[in-house]
Amino acid sequence: MAQQSNTTSKDAASPNAQNHDGFAAQTLGMINVLWTSPERNKIIQLIFALIGVIAGTAYAQLQLNAWNKPFYNALANKNLTVFIQQLGVFALLASILLVFNVLQMRLNQTSKVVLRESLVDDLISDWLAPRRAFLLSYAGEIGANPDQRIHEDAKHLTELTTDLSIGLLQSSLLLASFIGVLWSLSGHDVLKLGDHVLFTQPPGYMVWYALLYAGVASYISWRVGRPLINLNAERYAHEAEMRFALVHVNEEIDGVALNGGEEDEKARITTIFETVLEVSRRIVKAVTRLTWVTAGYGWFTIVAPILVAAPAYFQGSMSFGELMVVVGAFNQVQQSLRWFVDNFANIADWRATMLRVASFRSTMLKMDILAQNENRIEFEDSGDATILIDNLQIATATGSLKLSQSRIEMKPGERILITGENGEEKALAFRVFGGLWPWGSGKITRPPSDAIMFLPMRPYIPPGTLRSAISYPHSHDVYDAATIDKAFHDVGLEHLRQFIDTADRWDRRLNYGEKQCLMFVRILLHRPKWVVSDGALMALFESNALIKSICEKELADIGVIGIRDGDDKNLFYTQKFHLTLDHQGPSFDLAAACGSGQIPPQTSSSTSA
Repeated sequence: MAQQSNTTSKDAASPNAQNHDGFAAQTLGMINVLWTSPERNKIIQLIFALIGVIAGTAYAQLQLNAWNKPFYNALANKNLTVFIQQLGVFALLASILLVFNVLQMRLNQTSKVVLRESLVDDLISDWLAPRRAFLLSYAGEIGANPDQRIHEDAKHLTELTTDLSIGLLQSSLLLASFIGVLWSLSGHDVLKLGDHVLFTQPPGYMVWYALLYAGVASYISWRVGRPLINLNAERYAHEAEMRFALVHVNEEIDGVALNGGEEDEKARITTIFETVLEVSRRIVKAVTRLTWVTAGYGWFTIVAPILVAAPAYFQGSMSFGELMVVVGAFNQVQQSLRWFVDNFANIADWRATMLRVASFRSTMLKMDILAQNENRIEFEDSGDATILIDNLQIATATGSLKLSQSRIEMKPGERILITGENGEEKALAFRVFGGLWPWGSGKITRPPSDAIMFLPMRPYIPPGTLRSAISYPHSHDVYDAATIDKAFHDVGLEHLRQFIDTADRWDRRLNYGEKQCLMFVRILLHRPKWVVSDGALMALFESNALIKSICEKELADIGVIGIRDGDDKNLFYTQKFHLTLDHQGPSFDLAAACGSGQIPPQTSSSTSA
């Protein structure tokens, strides 16, 4: 039986608490997403195209660096003919580099679009797999803002991944290209003071100086900028909380305004915003400290190659043109080696974003493992319309819910009332009947899913037309006009019939009663064997006598299961059972299991729904 975890879900809020599988495993998982996506061939083609363009750019830059020698020697020697010739060479090389730059930018932006398409398609498919999004909503902090992770985080991750990958590839190719140039131009130079030998430079000394210079700067950047990784992860978590609070107020603005709650909501949002600002201030300080390193390194790099090569130039073993070639090659090597220094803040941002997206995806996939373990309620489809409940126990965070009778047989046409002590208990029982909450024990035998319809207290009206809403999630052309007209008339929605093909935000245009009546139109059109309601049906009876009459006459052969707190004031139900909570019974806390890393590892490759 499922056991309750003593770990609080608060642990999940830590940026590192979500990293159950390790960063390397999370990264490999994200690479696997791209490799198995339908866009894989496009991604491979883009990779090879980028390699070709970047390699061409590196070769052209080598030629441009070699151009420095004859050009600056022509300047030093005041040779106008060679000077003009070299200007023509520069124009040709610059034109080639311009074409490569434009191609690289085009491929860069295209890669971002293709990578985002692959990643977001995968995340949406995983999130909206049957029951998974519902279970994730109970998983604590990691499931609180899926919109943020799928939209903003995925977009940011693909953009950072593209820019950093292209930058790293370009720096690597330039480094490999220009190290050879730098090595060939820095031989066994000797430092002298008059006739006295002070120091003999080692072979390829410019290369060693460049490596040492960049290595020291990279190490200092890592030490100074390391806190940015966790700070960025914390910022994204608070930004998501801020966005959710704003969306929630906007969606519930009617209730806020009617109760005069604007000041209260303002105070709550301001409190959340203060946490965002506090983290942002810490990031500002961390970035400022890192800028001292990166900017100082960048400014000193201007004179560093000249200082190293100056002795050879002043002793006459190096011409002015060769000095410029050395400076150009040194700067290219430095620019390649300082990639880590210049991009440390972006790397920290990328790592934090990668962990947010990868841990979100990993948790979604592992929801199925939790739902399929041995400590679950058994659901079985029956050959008829009877619903049979045997020894049902529903595992909750504080114990297990049990029905007042261990074995219950429900036949079509019967009206069964199940009551609970509070709204949370009845809501959980409602979700169990819908197959959304599998943890517990016992068995529920029921007809196929298309024979059962659910009427929740909070009706869902999808975006689009009323016609698509009443047939949701099936095709809107299933029902003929006469059938729809009669259904609208029977429930008292004749005034909406003329707008049936008008696309609008009907979830905002309709009042609560109209939404519930529209959901009942679905029942009239579909004619299921059973209707399961968590109190919405009783609310409809109290506000709409037509619907109670329909249920008692026209839909008398349909079975009804009402799950609610309180008595049956309408005397509609024929049988009544009660939910009781056994605090000593087996329990299960999904948020604690996710937050504490108790989700068992996956034993097989994951597939998207």
